[in-house]
Amino acid sequence: MTALSDCVVVVTPRSFGAHDNGLRQELETEVGEVRYWPGPLSAEELTPLVADADGLLAGLDEVAGAVFEQAPRLRVVARYGVGVDRVDLEAAKRHDVTVTVTPGANANAVAELTIAFLLALARPVTAGRDRVRAGQWPALQGVELEGRTLGLIGLGRIGSLVAGKARGLGLRVLAHDPLVEESELAELVPLGRLAAESDFLSLHAPLTGETRGIVGCSLLERLKPGAALINTARGELVDEAALVWALEEGPLRAVALDVLAEEPPPADHPLLSRDDVLITPHIGPHTMEATTAMGRIALDELLAVLSGRTPRFAL
Repeated sequence: MTALSDCVVVVTPRSFGAHDNGLRQELETEVGEVRYWPGPLSAEELTPLVADADGLLAGLDEVAGAVFEQAPRLRVVARYGVGVDRVDLEAAKRHDVTVTVTPGANANAVAELTIAFLLALARPVTAGRDRVRAGQWPALQGVELEGRTLGLIGLGRIGSLVAGKARGLGLRVLAHDPLVEESELAELVPLGRLAAESDFLSLHAPLTGETRGIVGCSLLERLKPGAALINTARGELVDEAALVWALEEGPLRAVALDVLAEEPPPADHPLLSRDDVLITPHIGPHTMEATTAMGRIALDELLAVLSGRTPRFAL
């Protein structure tokens, strides 16, 4: 096993150490060489960069099977976040590479962005700003959140935080999560009822074979008329073509998205130019507090594996 002081580590998250330079200093002191390559990177871009690396501190990079096959020294992929849909876990297992995550580090940041979206969909904040900039002063109509229903698909760490914050705003909270049997924060209901009763539908599920495209035509057509959709989880949870249909011909009133199936989206993406769609560039986990916490946990996990110790959050 390569000594820690001789290890090569590749770091791709742009925000690693941005608000706590001590994280970079610690990593650079502990290992032999650190290479910073701002991502997210495709598998083709990543493969040559980790060919002689012992560790990868990864963001939203595509860590495919080919990456592991071409990196014989690689021992750990420390994910900067909790989603591992872009990591080939079977290939990691075959090549005896430990994959770790940073559970809970960005949960509150994403939950707070969800609440910000909820408020932006209730009141025309961005539209009001644009109209004032254009020299207008219209009385734009909105709705109040108190007494309305928020439906959550997914009631894990982030979904539970959203539920608690939403209840504080006076919302009734419903949730659908096959892995949760009971909750004091939300009433657990079938997916069809969730769609039919929610004024706002918010996604907080992981991306799996079962959840990919869960928001498609069959679900969207069951939405309550005038409902709004929020996605701060994974873009692939939503069938984007079906979303356009639901906005143009179906019951959907508005959408707020922090994630898309393709990031960044092509210039001609059909959702980009719509006034009833608010899109932000995957800013959910990017607060000073969350990025520092993710960096701390990811660094600890990476150094633990490279030192021969047991990490806390290995998959």
